[in-house]
Amino acid sequence: MRFKYVRTLSIFTVFCFVCFKFYSNFDLSFFNQHLHQKIKSNSSTNTPKFSNLFTIVLRQFEVYEHDVPSTVQSFKTIFPHVFFWIVYNEIPYPPLDLNVSLSKIKLHNLSPILKHTQTLLSQIKTKYVLLTPDSVRITSRKPIEIMLDAIKRNPNNIVAVPVGAYSKNLKCLSVNVNQREWTIKYNLIKGIKCDAVNGKHLMMVKKDILEQIYDPMLLPFPQSLYVQTSAQNIKVIIIKVNSLHNGKPIFKSHQSQLKKRQSEQELLKNFYRQFKVKQVLRETGSTEWYGCNKDTPRCFGLVLDSTPAYLYEKKWTPPCCIANLRKTARHVFSVLDEAGVRYWLEAGSLLGAMRSGDILPWDYNVDVGFVREDISRCKWLKKSQNRPVVDKKGFLWEKATVGNLFKISYSKINKIHVNLFPFYSKNGTMVKDSWFTSHRNMEFAESFLHPMSSIDFVGRSVPSPNNIRDFLEFKYGKGCIENPEYPNPDKIECP
Repeated sequence: MRFKYVRTLSIFTVFCFVCFKFYSNFDLSFFNQHLHQKIKSNSSTNTPKFSNLFTIVLRQFEVYEHDVPSTVQSFKTIFPHVFFWIVYNEIPYPPLDLNVSLSKIKLHNLSPILKHTQTLLSQIKTKYVLLTPDSVRITSRKPIEIMLDAIKRNPNNIVAVPVGAYSKNLKCLSVNVNQREWTIKYNLIKGIKCDAVNGKHLMMVKKDILEQIYDPMLLPFPQSLYVQTSAQNIKVIIIKVNSLHNGKPIFKSHQSQLKKRQSEQELLKNFYRQFKVKQVLRETGSTEWYGCNKDTPRCFGLVLDSTPAYLYEKKWTPPCCIANLRKTARHVFSVLDEAGVRYWLEAGSLLGAMRSGDILPWDYNVDVGFVREDISRCKWLKKSQNRPVVDKKGFLWEKATVGNLFKISYSKINKIHVNLFPFYSKNGTMVKDSWFTSHRNMEFAESFLHPMSSIDFVGRSVPSPNNIRDFLEFKYGKGCIENPEYPNPDKIECP
């Protein structure tokens, strides 16, 4: 009986041990299999997940000296599943020595070709675009993850991250694009929210925003992009993180640096001309001109019906033309003063002097009246009665073929000019031999010139009629000083 009990107990013990081993092995195997699947799942989502979020674009590099292959390699090491686009206007030669084992690398040529091609943005399928400069090294995902987090919180802005040592030198700029005055003005500001960023940096932006821009990939990049985004009040937010470093040093020689500067200057010039920007006021206080000068024609053509074409574009006189007109006016005043010619500021120019001490912002010439019998006092007026003549400073003096007036132009090529109207006294009235009936040619009482007065204009004191308000209201109507009007208010209303 006792033996039977022991045998039964032994069999039960063996049975329990076998059951324990079976279930423990099954559970462990199931757990290991589940864990392996989870790790595999997490790994697969962590690696390719970025490919559905952003695309990398390298826009600007120099074909003669660059670090593109190593920059691509650095990003693809961290983000192997993310598309990387290399964008250029000129096919790199020699060809880019890219690692052939890397996938999802695309080249896109923006130069015009005689067949239909897809635009760059139409081929980008992700929500965000990461724009990188040349010669960058990235050592972890962290900066991009931070940028993604920031752009999700600021979807209507651009996020910028400095590269390497540039984190200390990155400049935050405000950009005032004044299309009416053909001008862009930059100012250095404190803070991290800007209109533009100066210095080496990465940018992340929604693809939708790039699609709203006229030409987001226009060179020079990213300067051209910032001008276009600032015009739409799109801000740039600077975030400072580590793990972004400079790559191989480029443009080390004096020759390559000079070539780079010349290339950037030419690209800027073409960009400003394309967008009709005539004046750029830098944050350093310097001024750059991209308009006309003595050796080029003025920025607008023939004026019809006293209304220049730019008024129809809702713009005022280009600033280069205004600057050249000021120079011409000051030169004419000096010549007339030296010759002893009796003259006075007239019409719209006198109106501008009363309002601001300057030329009306939409005016395209300066009007001056003078006493006809004083022509003989000025050798340039005397000479120009028979044929056009250029004085010692390059200004062109000529008598107009119609209207019985003299025109003094900035140069033979640049015809921005001062009008000199000869008046003479007749029965107490200053009259002019002309069939024109505009305001500037109206007869007026000689008493307005006795005595003569003066007024500040284009940076100096200029003779003027006395009782200027009465003089102007006689020509233009009551309230003309306080109520600006364009030359033809029925056609174009002054804003």
